[in-house]
Amino acid sequence: MSRTRHYRDLIAWQKAMELARLAYEQTEDFPNSETFGLRMQIRRSAVSVASHIAEAHGRLNDTEMRKGLGSGRAALNEFETQTELAKSLGFFQAGVADTLLELSSEVGKLINGLIGVLDPSPR
Repeated sequence: MSRTRHYRDLIAWQKAMELARLAYEQTEDFPNSETFGLRMQIRRSAVSVASHIAEAHGRLNDTEMRKGLGSGRAALNEFETQTELAKSLGFFQAGVADTLLELSSEVGKLINGLIGVLDPSPR
């Protein structure tokens, strides 16, 4: 795969950053009892997605990049699970969780697209 010059050029990273910003904004009004609970977990997992994409871009070969993107996809699954739980507990205002989950799904598709164009054979 021909690499972009910088991870910031990856649409997957850009959308993951958007997801992280939105996660921070939308968890601000969680109950104070969730300061170190779901609020922090949602924020950390969202930031982790973008961080793993950036880190994967810096890998020296496609096999290593696939591993890093896989970690980003795993963090996205954590984010979605935590968002679903917060939604079921009524921590989000109407429609917010669905917006977060839709953006998360978009990021997941972009990550899968990146993984799909990488050479799967180890070097």
